[in-house]
Amino acid sequence: MRVTSILFAITLVFAPGLTLAQETTEDRIKELVAETLRENPELVLEAIQTLEARQAEAQAAAVAATLADERALLERDPNAPVLGNPEGDVTVVEFFDYNCPYCKRAMPEIDALLAEDGNIRLVLREWPILSEGSAIAARAALAARKQNKYAELHNALMGARAKLDEQSVLRIAGEVGLDVEQLKVDMQSPEVEEHIATSLRLAEALGFNGTPSFVVGDQLIPGFVEKAQLAEVVAAARAAE
Repeated sequence: MRVTSILFAITLVFAPGLTLAQETTEDRIKELVAETLRENPELVLEAIQTLEARQAEAQAAAVAATLADERALLERDPNAPVLGNPEGDVTVVEFFDYNCPYCKRAMPEIDALLAEDGNIRLVLREWPILSEGSAIAARAALAARKQNKYAELHNALMGARAKLDEQSVLRIAGEVGLDVEQLKVDMQSPEVEEHIATSLRLAEALGFNGTPSFVVGDQLIPGFVEKAQLAEVVAAARAAE
């Protein structure tokens, strides 16, 4: 790298033991570095690109370590709902929010892939980050598991066009046949709290900053995904096993 070579040369010129270095102040060294950068402004961009590349490498290494450490929790958490084929050979983990328009847009793409490929496990991680209504919807969906109606409520909430709040969530819950009063109690259960807290922790560790976000094998997919793209990632994960 030119920037490294130039700065290294400056260091050698003013290295300890040299008369010039002994007579040169720190301010003079800074002046020479500044002069070098003024004469070679492209070095600034080069240095920034080098720093960004190193940061990206460090982040990728951190994510790989997180995937290795959290694989079992991501794919086999008994406190996370599973749709598709529970015995499937490839697991797709989705982090989502019920008030996320891109999550709603991705749902038919995912459903189509599940219908086409009957060997996919879809692990759903409720990650309510957009509003209080999102948190209420997530709690209600998780609590619906105790009445064996998670899928019904999940699908209905994802199909809602208006922004979800407590009133609309409970109304929809009643429409899909849930005991709403019991649901309210179950929404405060430790299992619900634990699931959401775990989702928040995992999403942060993986570097996700928005919904939807997916994990398939060693691949992270932030944002909306079409069926074809997801199918390719699933095929790659299957081939890697």
